[in-house]
Order: sequence, then structure tokens, then C-alpha cells
Amino acid sequence: MKFIAAILLFSCFAFGQNEQLAQYYFDKGDFGKALLSYEELVKAQPQNAIYFQKLIESHQQLSKFAEAKMLIEDRIQKYKQAHLLVELGYNYHLQKNEVQAKKYYEEALEKIKTSQNEVYTIASTFERRSLIEYALRAYQTAREIDSRYNFNYQMAVLYGQLGNHEMMINTFLDEAYANANSVIVIQSQLSRFMNEDAEEAFVSQLRKSLLLRAQKNQDVFWNQFLSWFYIQQKEYNKAFIQEKAVYMRNRENLLNIVNLAQLAMEEGEPAAARDILSFVLENTDDPELEIQSHFFLTKMKLDAITPDGSATFDAELTSVLDTFGRSAYTLQLQLMHAHFTAFHLMNPEKAKLMLEQALDLPLNKFQQSEIKMKLADILLFEQKFNQALLYYSQIEEDLKNDAIGHEASLKAARTSYFKEDFEWAQKQFKELKSASSQLIANDALEYFLLLTDNTAADSTQTALKKFAKADYLVYQNKPSEALARFLDILQQHKGEEIEAVTLLRIGTLYEKSGDVAKALETYQKLLAQHAESIYVDEALFFSANIQNRLGRPEEAKSLYEKLIFNHPDSIHFVEARKQFRTLRGDTNL
Repeated sequence: MKFIAAILLFSCFAFGQNEQLAQYYFDKGDFGKALLSYEELVKAQPQNAIYFQKLIESHQQLSKFAEAKMLIEDRIQKYKQAHLLVELGYNYHLQKNEVQAKKYYEEALEKIKTSQNEVYTIASTFERRSLIEYALRAYQTAREIDSRYNFNYQMAVLYGQLGNHEMMINTFLDEAYANANSVIVIQSQLSRFMNEDAEEAFVSQLRKSLLLRAQKNQDVFWNQFLSWFYIQQKEYNKAFIQEKAVYMRNRENLLNIVNLAQLAMEEGEPAAARDILSFVLENTDDPELEIQSHFFLTKMKLDAITPDGSATFDAELTSVLDTFGRSAYTLQLQLMHAHFTAFHLMNPEKAKLMLEQALDLPLNKFQQSEIKMKLADILLFEQKFNQALLYYSQIEEDLKNDAIGHEASLKAARTSYFKEDFEWAQKQFKELKSASSQLIANDALEYFLLLTDNTAADSTQTALKKFAKADYLVYQNKPSEALARFLDILQQHKGEEIEAVTLLRIGTLYEKSGDVAKALETYQKLLAQHAESIYVDEALFFSANIQNRLGRPEEAKSLYEKLIFNHPDSIHFVEARKQFRTLRGDTNL
């Protein structure tokens, strides 16, 4: 019995190898060997449609059209499969005999009239052979005979392949409205076209179609779809108008509006976020939503805070916490308060006391890890590198496969960089380059390149050590001291590898301080003196943003355009393209 099982196992293994070998020859373009291999496979499994198809294609690649014709006709007789008529027609097409090709295509379509279920294989065969209009006719033929058939999704995809965007959009929208389960898949398809280059006509057509449907049909479905559309375009104020319309019809849930505010914040649209959150606070008595809204509003204030506003901000944040209490529900506000106390009021001891008190609350392991993370951040602020590393390591160990664990790994690597343990930091950053979080992967890559380039250029790492010290001052929220260090590096290490990234850091510090003239001047130096640097895309993007804010659209547009055409792999590419199109007037209807 074992002997028979072993023979069967060996046979299966050998057959699997034959299949792989046949595919290898086919992919390589060695169609003679592929043909012989697929002949053997078809003999062993005559009903296998994939092997038969590859056999036919091998014959056709070798211009053995008569042999292919005989095989197809024989299979039609044997299995009565109507889609093979398409293959027979295509075999004539390859011989440039369009009359015979069309004859068999039409015959395949006629088969649908007597057997509607054949439409799926016939249409998919037409599509595989890039006969898109025939594939559409196949679906239309079946639907004319029986209106219960619904091929909206398939037909919309085909219209897209033909470049008929209007029909594609309307067919997709018909299907989305008729079948709620299809909405996510349809939106995914539409977003692919919205993200393609040179597809402004498509975006305009989709906007127009959605607005017309919303006007004709007062169903909130179209408000929700419009909200999704405007979010894709990062037009958060317009998305808010649609979400308000949805809420006014059904006042049960404001969560979508809160999530919209968070998106606006993350995309650098604080004004829109504030409007949205103000609406939430005016329309809810749900403590959880109130706390969340206050957190987002307070965070935006913190991001824009000046030294003169520290006392007022501290009083406001304390008041919010006094109102809602210090519990697991207000943990994010407590973490923010601790961060502000350490990094802005420069009182790390008081901040650590706040966090230690928060650890006494009934929390889950994720919340405990967030507190430990903030404690580690503050220990790093105090130059207690080893203690900070200990906390980061604990979080890494406890939450290996979670985003918090990955963030702790990045912060541990950065701590090693700050303490000038460059070799260990470089190894950690190298591993984190492939992190699932794009943000963490991008940060890790930036540090890895910084260490790699400047270690190779200077084995003593003199400039890199100075740079790490200046970077650490930025981390400690000591911008003036950091700027002085970076300017010193620029003087002492002129023309060295470190110069380009130093200019970038100086530019960002000037920009943050409000000195946009010096920021622009510094970015321009980087662009002029280091045209091949990996930091050029950032200098272009930051310069363009400043010009845009200063009301200089032509200058901004020119800079965005350079980034788009010369740096398509930049992490700023998508936002640069959006801003460029806005300045060009593409989003106006």
C-alpha cells in the first residue's frame, strides 16, 4: 500500500514539474518546446481548458494556424463549448482573414440567444482577446433576451477599456445605486482612474455625473458618494457639505463627520477641520465624541503654538481635562498634556508624574504602551538614552506585529542615532525600510541614507556627529540652538556630503520660525548647488508650498511641475500633483 502511495506521490510531483516546465518555455518564448510540453499535458488531462489554451497559443505563435484550427474544431465537436467559436475566429484574425473571423464572432453571439448562460465564457474570451466591443455586445445580447441579467459591473469595466468614460461612470453608478454591496469595489475602480495622470476629463465627468444624480434624486446615497469623491480629491470643505446633508436627514451618527475632520487635519487642512469639529460640538451630547473633537482641536492649537501662547494653551488643556476627567477616555488628551509640559514648558519631571498617574488607570495593553512610549520620549528629551531604549524595547517586545511596536522600533533606532551609535542605528533603519507603515518606512529610509552617505564620505564621521547633535536639539524643541549648530556645520564642512541635508534642515527651521524669505533662499541654494541630491524633491515641494501661501501661483506651479516631471517616486508626488492641478484650474467646474 505504501509503495502504491509513493508511486502516486511521485507521479503528481512529476506532473507538477511538467506543468512548470511548459509554463517556463512559454514565458521564455520557446514555443516549440512549450508546444511539445502542452501536448503531453493535454493528453494526460484532455478536459483541462488552461492546458488546451496554451497549446493553441503555442501553435499560433509558431504560425501553425491549420493545426490550431483542427484542434479547436475537434474540441467544439467534443465539448460543444460556444466560446471556442471566438477562438476559431481569432485564429482567422491572426491570418488577417477578417471576413472569416467576423463570421465566427457573430456565430458565438448567436449562441447566446439560445443559451444565455454561455454569455460569461463567450464575453470573457472576447475580452481576453482584446475584442472589447464584441464582449460588450455579448452582455447586451443576453440582457436583451432576459432583463433579469445584470452585467453593469462587467460592462462598465469594458467601457473603461474602450476609453468611454461617460458610459463607464454612468454604468458603474447605476450598479452602485442598485446594489449596495458593490459600492466599495466600484469606488476602488473609479479611484484608479482618478489617480491616473492626464485624467482630468474623467474626474470632471465623474463630478458632473454625481452632482446631476444628487440634484435629480434626493436619496442620501448620492450625498455619501459625493462625500467620498471630494475626499479623494482632498476637498474636505465640500465633503463636509455632503456629510452635513446626510446628518440633517438622519441625526443618529456624527462619527463620519469626526473622521472627516481627522482626515482634514492629517492632510494639512486645519481650517476645514476646525469648521467640521465646531459643527460636531454644536450637535452632540455624546461625551466620547466631545472628547475626541476637543482632542483634535487642541492638537491643532498645539501644532501652531508660539512661545507666547504656552500659558494660555496650558490653561485651556487643563480646563478640558477638568471638565471630562482623567480616565481611559481622555488618555490622548493626558498624553498631549504631558508632551506639552515636557517639550514646551520644559518641565519633564512634572510630565513624567502625569504619565505615572495615568498608568494607574484601568487600561488595556495598547493604552499602557502609549503611556510608556511617551515616558520614553521624555527620557530621551532628558538625554537618558539607555532608559529610553529600555522602554522602547519593552513596547517592541509586547507589540511586535502592531503599529505601536513598529513605531517603538523606529524611535529606538533614532535614539541610537542621537547617542551616536551609528552602526547599530544603521542596521535598525535598514530593517525598518520595509516596514508595513509607509510613514515609518519613509522615515527609516531617510535616516538610513543619511548614515550611509555620510559614513562613506567621512570615515571619522565628524560632520555626522555634529549633525546628530543638532538634530537632537530639534527633537528637544530648541530650534534656535539647533539652527546655530546647523549653520556652523555649513561653515565648517562646506562642499562635503553633509551639506545638502544640512541646507534642508536649515530651510525647515527658518520656515517653522516664520522667516520664509530665508527659507526660500536656503532651499534655492540646495537646488542650485546639489541638483543631484536626494533632497531636491523636498526642497522643491517646500519652496512651492511657501510660494503658494504667499499668493505667487506661477512660481508655485513651476516648482510643483518640476517635482512632478523629475521626481515621480517622491513621497510628495501625489500632493504636488494635486496642488499643481488646483493652481492650473483643473478642479473648477
